[in-house]
Amino acid sequence: MQIRAKLAHTRGLPHNAQAHNPGLQELLPALSRDADQAEDLLDELHYFQIHDRLYGTNYAATQDLDGHQALHAGSAVRHTLGSWLKCFSCSPTQDGGDDAAAVAGVTNSNSATASADGDDTLHFDRVSISNKIKSHCDSVSNLLGIRTIPTNSTAVVVLHRPPTASMIIQDTLYGRRDIFEETVNRITDAGATHTVSVLPIVGPGGIGKTTFTQHLYNDGRTKKHFDVPVWVCVSADFDVLKLTREILACIPATQGGSSGAANETTNLDQLQKSIAHHLKSKRFLIVLDDIWKCDSQDQWKTLLAPFTNGEAKGSMLLVTTRFPKVADMVKTVDPLELRGLEPNDFFTFFEACIFGEDNKPEHYQDELAGIARKIASKLKGSPLAAKTVGRLLHKHLPQEHWNGVLEKHQSLKHQK
Repeated sequence: MQIRAKLAHTRGLPHNAQAHNPGLQELLPALSRDADQAEDLLDELHYFQIHDRLYGTNYAATQDLDGHQALHAGSAVRHTLGSWLKCFSCSPTQDGGDDAAAVAGVTNSNSATASADGDDTLHFDRVSISNKIKSHCDSVSNLLGIRTIPTNSTAVVVLHRPPTASMIIQDTLYGRRDIFEETVNRITDAGATHTVSVLPIVGPGGIGKTTFTQHLYNDGRTKKHFDVPVWVCVSADFDVLKLTREILACIPATQGGSSGAANETTNLDQLQKSIAHHLKSKRFLIVLDDIWKCDSQDQWKTLLAPFTNGEAKGSMLLVTTRFPKVADMVKTVDPLELRGLEPNDFFTFFEACIFGEDNKPEHYQDELAGIARKIASKLKGSPLAAKTVGRLLHKHLPQEHWNGVLEKHQSLKHQK
């Protein structure tokens, strides 16, 4: 509980620093050093998080308040510390469109033990990690001259995933060309007979559902086919009234009217009538990204109601979710299940995560390419794993470091 309070406190540090410490510029070297150390710590946490996902281990996991999902310390800490890391010229990696929401709380006394052969170099100790994080929070607070919150505080920090948007942030869609073309054809089928269809895109966290859907949404054929495109990030908060207002706010005004006044009301009936009016003769594409839960079929039908009575045929709702139960609840057509990338496509993507499009060092092929292939083979085609481990490799290019990352992963797998 104490570490939760510490993490909550750090979120307000940059703003308070500006108000209380005009000499902040003089402190930047020390702050930057501390931020770099924290960033290294977060990368290590995130590495254990990725291993948990791929191999079902429990090195960096806690439980959320509802007990529904195994959550990870790395996401929580990175999200919480991210605000001040950015202020000091660091660039913490977002966990991506498919990373878990998190509850801060990394003081669990259980820890991963060393492997049976006595190798303790990869020992993961939650208490130690928590103390290091707490130390960094205190260090930044002291440097900024800001009083820390009492250690007996019982504040709880509930952290949510970063929101997603329709803008493409990964220019190249690695692999999946065949399934992409097939899906474009499915959603732009000129022979559609239904007013609206619901296509779920389902797969585990970090598999690339949001990236895939962003490319669908922005494809020229999709833009030409649909009159009204809407993107809404749902995440864990499936609130029908809130989602209805967000959707209405995204619908361009039709001739002779505006959705602005209607969107100001909190009356669900009026909001739904306004949506139905604006979409009456329009073919629309609505993306509901990252649905974590929907409590009942009635709740889903209530959200869907204003989209079902239009005059145009062939409208689509794309729903991305990691939960097959959600996909089964909302689908009207067979879901699209995304799996890991094929080995060759994955390795190309993995190299891009490490070096960018074309920035390999001269010694890469001779010294590092073989190690990179061995590491890639352990990551099960997961794009999120490629991004996370790629970041670890990018930070240090010596062969010894890369071998260390490979050995770490192998050792963890043996400990499973």
